[in-house]
Amino acid sequence: MDLTGRVVVVTGAGSGIGRAAARAFAVTGARVLGVGRREDALDETAAGFPGIAVHPADLCAPGAAAGVVEAATGRWGRLDVLVNNAGATRVMPLADTTGEGISAVFDLNVVAPSLLARAALPHLGRTRGSIVNVSSTYGHRPLPGAAHYAASKAALEQLTRSWALELAAGGVRVNALAPGPTESEALAAAGMPPAEVERLKREEAARIPLGRRGEPGEVADWVVRLADPAASWLTGQVLTVDGGLELT
Repeated sequence: MDLTGRVVVVTGAGSGIGRAAARAFAVTGARVLGVGRREDALDETAAGFPGIAVHPADLCAPGAAAGVVEAATGRWGRLDVLVNNAGATRVMPLADTTGEGISAVFDLNVVAPSLLARAALPHLGRTRGSIVNVSSTYGHRPLPGAAHYAASKAALEQLTRSWALELAAGGVRVNALAPGPTESEALAAAGMPPAEVERLKREEAARIPLGRRGEPGEVADWVVRLADPAASWLTGQVLTVDGGLELT
């Protein structure tokens, strides 16, 4: 794939799938704005990849979406791809559910991508660009104990379909990728103790037909493929990449 000259925004670029996606786009020749909360992590993502610039931001802060888009277009004069990858995993059984907890999950997983898409839309319309939303296999599978996380990803998948129809006339494509359990810092970031994280990883791997959790690079390759202009007749789709977990 050759995306030379294209400008891509990748959120959650400080680790995991976001880091791998930012680097994968850079390898294709794209100019990438990596967005995340931790500047040191973003700098690590960009190290050795001159095509990646970094933009530290809290996507839930007022004005953050406009700031991200302005950073990309101000630097490179255009925007071709928005990858809404940033998200929060939250373990929250119903008995422990709080309004604050629900809001925190939906603010980052649903509201922030929506505001970024709105801010990016005028630029994507000019370049006939695309949006790639990163969902989860649990966007269409039940997840006991983390139902609101699953619900937030289900919402993102429905936004993908609805935006695809809404924006098709303007040539803007919208697709989503739904990874299965993938190596990342998400479980630790959700507050799970290390021993519990390792136990859960083993259980997840045992349920996956291919017998292992995914690697960020395996998922990132498909993010790039969905954004590739060569996929010009593909929109409104949710592609599940989960080692066969969806089949069980």
